[in-house]
Amino acid sequence: MSLTNKDLLSISQLLDSKLKPVNVKTSNIELLLENDILPRLQNIESCYTSTYRRYSNGISELESLKANMDIIEKVVAEHSVELQKLA
Repeated sequence: MSLTNKDLLSISQLLDSKLKPVNVKTSNIELLLENDILPRLQNIESCYTSTYRRYSNGISELESLKANMDIIEKVVAEHSVELQKLA
């Protein structure tokens, strides 16, 4: 059985008609991703990135404060001992 040009053309047209809704849906999905989803994801990413930077800086500051507090506690303890000796 061999297909004629007319048969091939009919098959091609049938495939085109079947694929058209799929192509339309794919185009709609691409537009949705490009115009809605991607900008929202970028916004979420920037929020998380800035929050991470703040927390990262805050951790460094917290460690510095803890080190300073340890020094202050030692100095206060030493001064308390010296004051008790004087009393």
